[in-house]
Amino acid sequence: MANLLRQQTKLTVYGRKPRKCTVPVNDQGKFLKISQYYGENVYNYHLSKSLSLEDKDALKQVIDGKKAIDKTLATKVANSVLEWAISKGATHFCHWFQPLTGSTAEKHDAFLNFDNDRAIETLSASQLMQGEPDASSFPHGGSRATFEARGYTTWDLTSPLFIQESANGKTLVIPTAFVSYHGDALDTKTPLLRSDLKINEVMTKFCHLVGMKEVKKVYTTCGAEQEYFLIDKAFYFSRQDLVMTGRALMGSLTSRNQQLEDHYFGMIEDRVLAFMQEVEIELYKMGIPAKTRHNEVAPGQFELAPIFKDANVAADNNQIVMTVLRNVALKHDFVCLLHEKPFAGVNGSGKHLNWSMSTDTGVNLLEPGHNPHENYRFLAVVATVTEAVYRHADIIRMGIASHGNDHRLGANEAPPSIMSVFLGSTLTSILDSMISGGKYVASSKTVLDLGARQLADLFKDNTDRNRTSPFAFTGNKFEFRACGSSASIGYPLSILNSAIVDIFEETNKILEDELSKGKSQDDALAAVILKWYGNAQRVVFNGDGYSQEWVKEAEKRGLGNMRTTPEAISVLKDSKKTNVLLKTGVFKESEISTRHNVMLERYIKCREIELRTLSGMVLKQIVPVAVDYKAQLAESVKKQKELGADASLELELLKDLATLSKTVYEQTVNLTGSLDALHKHDEETIAKKIASELMPQSFKIAELCNKIEEIIPDENWPLPKFYDMLFIR
Repeated sequence: MANLLRQQTKLTVYGRKPRKCTVPVNDQGKFLKISQYYGENVYNYHLSKSLSLEDKDALKQVIDGKKAIDKTLATKVANSVLEWAISKGATHFCHWFQPLTGSTAEKHDAFLNFDNDRAIETLSASQLMQGEPDASSFPHGGSRATFEARGYTTWDLTSPLFIQESANGKTLVIPTAFVSYHGDALDTKTPLLRSDLKINEVMTKFCHLVGMKEVKKVYTTCGAEQEYFLIDKAFYFSRQDLVMTGRALMGSLTSRNQQLEDHYFGMIEDRVLAFMQEVEIELYKMGIPAKTRHNEVAPGQFELAPIFKDANVAADNNQIVMTVLRNVALKHDFVCLLHEKPFAGVNGSGKHLNWSMSTDTGVNLLEPGHNPHENYRFLAVVATVTEAVYRHADIIRMGIASHGNDHRLGANEAPPSIMSVFLGSTLTSILDSMISGGKYVASSKTVLDLGARQLADLFKDNTDRNRTSPFAFTGNKFEFRACGSSASIGYPLSILNSAIVDIFEETNKILEDELSKGKSQDDALAAVILKWYGNAQRVVFNGDGYSQEWVKEAEKRGLGNMRTTPEAISVLKDSKKTNVLLKTGVFKESEISTRHNVMLERYIKCREIELRTLSGMVLKQIVPVAVDYKAQLAESVKKQKELGADASLELELLKDLATLSKTVYEQTVNLTGSLDALHKHDEETIAKKIASELMPQSFKIAELCNKIEEIIPDENWPLPKFYDMLFIR
């Protein structure tokens, strides 16, 4: 029956057609340009007719952090927001926040109210600004007792309000922070906002010290590239492991997968392209600038990349992107997999964080200019960032730790778990020449001769890109490539910002000391460059980060290599390494403890779900199908011998299958027993034993299942195979 179901599922998928969505048109039925509907579902107070110019100016000052919002202004804004939301067809509002689950949460309330017996729509200032979800029902790492339920959501004025559309209505979404009754951050947004304030404070001072007196604000910018897989939902719901864990816990790899390198940037299939187009329409309406779409390396894998925004809004936008990808995928009869490694043997998915710092005057502080060797301000920023990664590598590594990311980091497809910085040949040569006291000679812009006059000339960049580096300089920004595809980017961003702030505070002191001695700005910046780059050179690596030679070399250099999440999480119990988070004010001590407990608990729970799902599938699906086929083979051997025919082939298959099925059964029973026995230990021991003992056991069980799959005839196998899921659309 299960085998028949698999065949019917494949036929269903074969018959799928691209879904047509509603494309925005004008009154004459002509397609609108993106610019004509971009941001139509985003509240823009500048366009409000009910707010005066004075109100708008006051609100801008609040958003810029120059003053607090008062009740009178909040009431006016609430009325303006209500008027706009109702005009768009919204009937409800929700406080939208990002708890420590890594995803988002929301509770919807209707605008409905009553004036005596008359039904009316209202949105009060207090409803706009503050909500009260149950703080004990979200991960809190033991910082709350179960009966202490009160928590608060508070409106983040720096992130735009937007309309969320569904099949039968619309909801006003209010981005908020989420804190406990005592004011501890129980989300990813609050620390990120704190880190942005610290970046602004320390970098504005830096700008003033180096002569940029007109700068009033500095903020971090981010563009989060999002990788994902698409598989047909019929296959997805036929695989218990995908539903329960987000990844295939077993499966024999197809003979052709990504080795021909034909999927990357290949032609996008019609059904997938239709999905991408609908995703983009939804994102554009919510003011999210999706810029790039393409096939990724693995079959069934794709990527979406946005244009840069300030880090806080970029973090919110990325959460919306993940939600829209999942929701729209279902409309197209797909399921979007955001797990870091849904299929063993082919590339997993990451989320590259393109990070920089910009001023309110429009200057990117990581822009090298035409003559980077003469741009001491730029070189000082690069040197300071390099020192930050070197000094705080362990805490930065912790920020991207997760059970899913453990399958990628160091797996010859993603940056290693060793934190290093790629600067490229040109930038490294400039900095090395300063350290050695030599003179750097700039090369002229190279034109590549392609040998075909029909082609436009190409100007060669000063530096290549390094896809094997976890933290790479890529022209005018750093690309933090190690973040997992399912992760909230707010957490690693807040930690990275903390590390940057810490070193820039010291940079500013060096500049002040040097300038007080009468040194020129360039001489003072040179002192910064020499100090930090001279100290942090060992973290700079421009070679192949996938190679074993680098692992050995990194160990010689004294660089950390925490391969598993339990190792990385343990950093949060090291006060020397977490001190940077405290002294910069981005986290409180209690919040660090909370995150340690939450990350540890989540790792254990997710791994336990995986291991128990694997055990269940082996005992209820793999072993039974192996036993059935053994019976078929035994019957065939018996008949062959009765007829005097050669049954050596069937006998050999029977022996192999008997050995495999017996071994996989025994190892699965042992795994379940080991898992049950874990609960006598404390959580840290449990996590370490899972990582070091049980996960290797599970991989061996998966390999045995794969060998059984290769013996069982295709028509007898009950589960959708990698071929089905990765190639049939």
